[in-house]
Amino acid sequence: MPDLNLINQAMAGDARALAEINLTLETQTAEQRVRWAIQFLPGSQVLSSSFGIQSTVMLHLLTSVKAEIPVVLIDTGYLFRETYQFINQMTERLNLNLQVFQSTQSPAWQEASHGKLWEQGLDGLSKYNRINKVEPMQQAFNKLEVGSWYAGLRREQATSRSDLPVLRIQDGRFKMHPIIDWSNRDVHRYLAQHNLPYHPLWEQGYVSVGDHHSSRPLSVGMREEDTRFFGLKRECGLHE
Repeated sequence: MPDLNLINQAMAGDARALAEINLTLETQTAEQRVRWAIQFLPGSQVLSSSFGIQSTVMLHLLTSVKAEIPVVLIDTGYLFRETYQFINQMTERLNLNLQVFQSTQSPAWQEASHGKLWEQGLDGLSKYNRINKVEPMQQAFNKLEVGSWYAGLRREQATSRSDLPVLRIQDGRFKMHPIIDWSNRDVHRYLAQHNLPYHPLWEQGYVSVGDHHSSRPLSVGMREEDTRFFGLKRECGLHE
């Protein structure tokens, strides 16, 4: 497996070193990737989770290796009622070290100041995501002194993710995608093997869940990425 020398070279901006690391990681299982990353990646480490449809895979996978890893949740104040209930359920079941971060402005304050930003086209969505997701995540990184983080992105989910590597550097931090190459079948198999639930809105046709005002169930003719942000964009800014 890649050693500290390669990791240091990659962090210093050596693209060839990062490519060499990924060449090895592509041949590993998700658990092997996590065990290697926990041991070798620098700084404090966190898992980011939206507690979405398939989120229990990453929650279980990471806490099985490192039980106390901080789980960062960005609470916009507009999550589904079912999501908040799901957060409570999984936090208790997996004994999560949950760390919640929010915008410095409440939802009511934001609407009084800007109106409903998610109804104001692509620019409004971008501003909404910056205020409610990107800036709170930056607060989390600073408070927790994060050097490396894990996210459950998969190439199959969207065209914007189709070329993502297992490991990359984003904003000066290592970012690990342990299940990047998993299919929906792989996810289902893992959940069944470990008796883990999907998000409750899975039963209502949702394949991706974020805020209640800009998530919708999958219908005929739609791609998974069309179910978020009215099809205008796929990423909220955290993974760009």
